[in-house]
Amino acid sequence: MYVKNMADKPIIDWLSWAQSPPGRYLLAWEQAQLDQNVPDIFGYHALQLGLPQIDALRENRMPYRGLALDAASSVSAPYTYNFSASQHSQSTADQPLKDRLIWCNFPELPFETQSVDLLVLPHTLEFTHDPHYLLREAERVLLPEGRLIILGFNSLSLWGAQQLLGQMVKRPFMPAVQNLIAFSRLKDWLKLLGFELNRGRFGCYRPALRSQIWLDRYNFMEAAGDRWWPILGAAYMITAVKRVRGMRLIAPKRAKASTLVPSFTSVATPRSFE
Repeated sequence: MYVKNMADKPIIDWLSWAQSPPGRYLLAWEQAQLDQNVPDIFGYHALQLGLPQIDALRENRMPYRGLALDAASSVSAPYTYNFSASQHSQSTADQPLKDRLIWCNFPELPFETQSVDLLVLPHTLEFTHDPHYLLREAERVLLPEGRLIILGFNSLSLWGAQQLLGQMVKRPFMPAVQNLIAFSRLKDWLKLLGFELNRGRFGCYRPALRSQIWLDRYNFMEAAGDRWWPILGAAYMITAVKRVRGMRLIAPKRAKASTLVPSFTSVATPRSFE
């Protein structure tokens, strides 16, 4: 259940934790949030970084979608993902994403600058040793006005408190290579990189319990948490938009109405269009 990271720090094996009662509870909430938010994001290229236990893009309709996994991480390797047209390949900068599995090394991303419309990071920042650098890479590959979705554990929650206590006795409750990134700190990072927060949501208000029976008994806390202490959910989802200073979207110039003759066919006149 427990593995060692590069700093000889005990962490939970994510693959095992995802199949546990709290893991299934968390992933179900996150999958539901993604299914509600990605359908209305349009473009051509969508990319999910890490966490193959969630299909973040299944409700998105972009023609080119991909899943990138960290080849050096125990979280994703070894893993085989069954896309409808799965292709195991090492991505190159000019290779389009088309429902394919891409192995690369985080935090560096092998994609062209400003080439992705939607980028989803499900707990990816918590499993890289340089989360701020990965965010800079995300900003680089996203197109102007591109969308970034981040899912993570909330340090200001019952689960976050349990994680802090567990790390002191070398038995953490949640899997993470890094210490949990505070929500306020993450917002500051995004602001510095030129992102504008579009929306955010907290969820999973039940206590840090390992038993399915006890998790079910605290089901009433979901509605109460949403109403009374929304920022204390165990997990959060942030949607941000990449803004580029000095860029202004220009709408196409409208044409004036054409002059119609009695036969209802348009006639070109010098003043018909500007």
